Amino acid sequence: MKKKQKKKLIRIIVAAALLILLNVLPLPKILGSLFKSQDLIRGFVRLGLFLIPYFIIGYDILLKAAKGIKNLRPLDECFLMTIATIGAFALEIYEDFPNADYNEAVVVMLFYQIGEWFQSVAVGKSRKSITDLMDIRPDHAMVLRDGTFVQVSPEEVEPGEIITVHPGERVPIDGIITEGRSSLDMSALTGESIPKSAGEGDEILSGCINMSGVLKIRTTKEFGQSTVSRILELVENAGSRKSKSEDFISKFARIYTPVVCALALCLAVLPPVVNLFAGHAPGWGSWVYRALTFLVISCPCALVISIPLSFFAGIGGAGKEGILIKGSNYLETLSKAGIVVFDKTGTLTKGVFKVQDVHHSSMDRKELLELAAHAESGSDHPIAASIRNAYLECPGAGEIDESRVKDIRELGGHGVTAVVDGREVAAGNLKLMAQKGIEAGPCHSVGTIIHMAVDGNYEGHLVIADEVKEHSAEAIRQLKENGVRKTVMLTGDADSAAREIASETGIDEVCSELLPEGKVERINGLLSEKDKKESLIYAGDGLNDAPALALADVGIAMGTLGTDAAIEAADVVIMDDDPLKVAKALKISRKCMRIVYENIWVTIGVKVICLILGALGIANMWLAIFADVGIMVLAVLNAIRALRVKKL
Repeated sequence: MKKKQKKKLIRIIVAAALLILLNVLPLPKILGSLFKSQDLIRGFVRLGLFLIPYFIIGYDILLKAAKGIKNLRPLDECFLMTIATIGAFALEIYEDFPNADYNEAVVVMLFYQIGEWFQSVAVGKSRKSITDLMDIRPDHAMVLRDGTFVQVSPEEVEPGEIITVHPGERVPIDGIITEGRSSLDMSALTGESIPKSAGEGDEILSGCINMSGVLKIRTTKEFGQSTVSRILELVENAGSRKSKSEDFISKFARIYTPVVCALALCLAVLPPVVNLFAGHAPGWGSWVYRALTFLVISCPCALVISIPLSFFAGIGGAGKEGILIKGSNYLETLSKAGIVVFDKTGTLTKGVFKVQDVHHSSMDRKELLELAAHAESGSDHPIAASIRNAYLECPGAGEIDESRVKDIRELGGHGVTAVVDGREVAAGNLKLMAQKGIEAGPCHSVGTIIHMAVDGNYEGHLVIADEVKEHSAEAIRQLKENGVRKTVMLTGDADSAAREIASETGIDEVCSELLPEGKVERINGLLSEKDKKESLIYAGDGLNDAPALALADVGIAMGTLGTDAAIEAADVVIMDDDPLKVAKALKISRKCMRIVYENIWVTIGVKVICLILGALGIANMWLAIFADVGIMVLAVLNAIRALRVKKL
């Protein structure tokens, strides 16, 4: 509990204790014995005694109301509480001075502050879930310079420098482990509590904690581009993108407050004036009391506080699970998902390709792989990496020498051509072979097929297979259970390999052998097909997924394998590349929106009923307190349920 919250709690306790004491003590007898036949003095002393707890609990509200009036922006909840409570004091003085009962005026302010305290604690709890993510910011980096390790700020470390990380320290910058082996605590990044083992040659992300051995790391990025910085930037900016529900509540409050103030004024003035003209007693006290009750009931703080808090809690809860949502508008759109589209490689599959076999080749296997590896030497695609690895695993294979390669041309959606040792090499799919006028041999194996041509002659093909991620099928099943009516997979791979993956995971529709622009065209087609009330979600990780991620209603990037372009274009980032987190993000968003709608409808419903009862004189100030503070506390407590997402 923060210092400010503790002070408010102390004020609440002191004011409540004084109020109870004033009601327990026989004040009429005490004051009567002290001020016999001096009713005026007795009345002022009684008023002064009740003003003590009132000012203890409400002085800050009175000051805020005064500042609002001074700045010509008076119509907020502080103004409503001030008018209602001061009016209640004035009404009691008017009706029963010197023996007036000022309990209602003090209790209204007391319960309002109790509600504010609950709200403050709830926001603090939600904010803590966000600031816990902020703890991943490293304080320093130990970098090797002039033969010794020196402590510097992470911002001063350049890519390619060597840093050391000891047990218990956070990794400050993304890099590659050059020496050492350790277990890594990745929970701050992915929400996964099981440590991950890492050793020499493995990639390591900033923000994780080294749990055992000393690691030496060659940095691959600047601090500003590292994972930890990107996470912090996403979290810090998440609150700036408001949902339609939040915008509606903000606009609603700006219109609603002056309207209810005008209605309360009419309620206080018009009926007495009508009674006067009709020749009846005006009944000012009764109608002013109804107007004050109306003001207390009408305070919109339950909506204004609980709706943003619900989204804040939802984003915080998702962040703890390794799902970074860039704004509440995306959280709301995600909850309406009707179509979910997946990229295949790196999203539904591990993206760890391996050359399984070489078919129909008259060349030596090692020679063919050597030519293919050198032709693919300039590509960072997982398939290209698998070809290079297959060559390096061959007995007697030398290092890949890029100086042997000229005129590399990467043809999106087709493959690559290059001149290796003076020989023209083409490696790609059937489209590339057709473009070159080369007749390719058939292949009945399931997987990605890379056809090879050397100097215009067909030299066989490589069969490359990827492995489906452990939770892909379960993710598709859960999405369908949660109301997603259609799942689609888009890929540039061969149709046979794509359909094999779709069959294994339960995907409804497959679009294979697509160029990057083909993915965009299919996304546009799906957007035109979908219902207006539902949204389209796209999940991918590669550079070629960036246009589709930006085009979809909500783009979800796989953060660990994902390229910078994909993460920038996406609206949601999943830090551990688990497709099951796509389903979990949907569940979190739907739970959050369910809480939002519960708070909106229950709050408005109760207030409308109580406003009508207050205007008719049936509801008193005690019911007004429940309609305002009681509903606010219930709405706030309901909102913080959005934090609990672990078991979804």
